[in-house]
Amino acid sequence: MDNTSGLLQQRYEIQRQLGKNAGRQTLLAYDRQENQQVVIKLLTFDQDFEWDDLKLFEREAETLKALSHSSIPRYLDFFEIDLPDAKQFALIQSYVKGRSLDHFLKAGHTFSEAEVKQLVKSLLEILKYLHGRNPPVIHRDIKPSNIILGDRTGNSSNNRIKQVYLVDFGSVQTLATQEGRTVTVVGTYGYMPPEQFGGRALPASDLYGVGATAIALATRKHPADLPQKNLRIQFEPFAQLSPAFAVWLKQMTEPTLKGRFASAQVALAALKQSKHHYDVPVLDGRVIGTSKLIVNALLQNSKTGLVAGSLLGAYFGTGILPLVGTFVGFVIGGFVGLGLGMLNGLLLGLLTRLYFYPLKRARRYQRFVRNTSTLAIAVSTLALIWGLTPAALEAYTLFLTIVAVPVIAGLAAGLASRDFARWYQRESL
Repeated sequence: MDNTSGLLQQRYEIQRQLGKNAGRQTLLAYDRQENQQVVIKLLTFDQDFEWDDLKLFEREAETLKALSHSSIPRYLDFFEIDLPDAKQFALIQSYVKGRSLDHFLKAGHTFSEAEVKQLVKSLLEILKYLHGRNPPVIHRDIKPSNIILGDRTGNSSNNRIKQVYLVDFGSVQTLATQEGRTVTVVGTYGYMPPEQFGGRALPASDLYGVGATAIALATRKHPADLPQKNLRIQFEPFAQLSPAFAVWLKQMTEPTLKGRFASAQVALAALKQSKHHYDVPVLDGRVIGTSKLIVNALLQNSKTGLVAGSLLGAYFGTGILPLVGTFVGFVIGGFVGLGLGMLNGLLLGLLTRLYFYPLKRARRYQRFVRNTSTLAIAVSTLALIWGLTPAALEAYTLFLTIVAVPVIAGLAAGLASRDFARWYQRESL
């Protein structure tokens, strides 16, 4: 029997085909027994059949059977169908009435920033449920065609999206199924984070799909068609978004897992509470060990202090006595710079541990430590040089020593502090 017409299992009256690709069909049908519309997904076992397709299909059925959420289709039944020349597997699930985001995009609909925010909030709430399962359920293919808008007002001035559904769990994965097995690479180019190309999928991988979907709605362009720099989607020139929301989307679509929000809960909290372009909060982030914090502060700042001190010492040593003075100045400057760098690192580590632990507002923290260490090292260097500079030096050299060196040392300390603050932010996510 042609399953695109007639009855299936003497129960499901086929109404129309919703989609079709190699070996698969998605049908809209009427369940005569329950008097309701349902969706039937058919997988055909023939000469082109691949076992990975069956594994994904069975996993989708098992996953849906264990889920219960108002924004996810309900599992209804799963059975085999014997045909004369093939075998089929059927998954029956509840029908979600509405249209996909892909439909709205192709129809030329423009989504306001408020609508996009409402949409991503709804998706993140769904992901909180999925990722909160034990083991976590990872969708792996979040994109406009798999997101259905239900009852929508149609009034753009109202900026209301009433119901959002996440459908098509054909690519679903759990962390348990990844352990010790070869993972099938699935997803859609443009909406799939870099780690999925290597077969790795984590809860943060779904966040990338949400961010890329929001970018598609805001720009009305496929993410793969937008320019990239270091794998980061350069969407800002193509969308009119508030600075805070643009920063949030950039963090959602960070190519590295460390740079991305750690969970749907963290991303949702950041979206709700961020009000300023330079102060996107990092809420419920990981707490970094105190020893690791202090050691990294010392290492990063000591390295910068050593380089800056050596170069400055060599410069001034050359002015006093070429060659020999250059070498002596390089060595002495290196020791002095190393000491100042360690002082700056210790100061940063203590301030971070006392007042920014765990990290809450990354940008505010970056400004604080940069300005504090710049001022502290500049003043310390000025006091050191004032006590050590011989009065016999020429006035010009004396001016450069007393004024220029502390300024340069302070700027170097500020640069090292910024790099450390960025490291601390990445580790806290």
